[in-house]
Amino acid sequence: MSIIIHPPDLNSNLPLPNVGNQIVAGFPSPAEDYVEAMLDLNQLLIKNPSATFYGRVKGTSMKDAGVDDGDLLVIDKSLTYRNNALAVCFLNGEFTLKRIKKEGDTLLLMPANPDFQPILVKEDADFAVWGIVTYIIKKAY
Repeated sequence: MSIIIHPPDLNSNLPLPNVGNQIVAGFPSPAEDYVEAMLDLNQLLIKNPSATFYGRVKGTSMKDAGVDDGDLLVIDKSLTYRNNALAVCFLNGEFTLKRIKKEGDTLLLMPANPDFQPILVKEDADFAVWGIVTYIIKKAY
């Protein structure tokens, strides 16, 4: 799985109509038949603008974690890794999306697809946790 990284365009302002406080996935409520205040996706998705990037996913190694080929990731470089987070890792000149597993002195990059093997990060590897995924944006159709 590879990731193409893009910085966000924070100069743009694209306010979108917000259709109420929530969208019910059960029976619709006739009382919420109006549009509320405008919503800016940059303000909603980006907490640390100078450390946030977008990345387009290419590959299927994280499909069982809900990340599919073509998904758009919102990545925050200012966050530290926490257990079970989706980490964008830089390994030997390439970006990859994995979960990190540490066993003693061994560091493994774990896929979420049984068709892929864990990646052993060797001691002499050029490795860094580049950022943490905060949002996954999917195309609905």
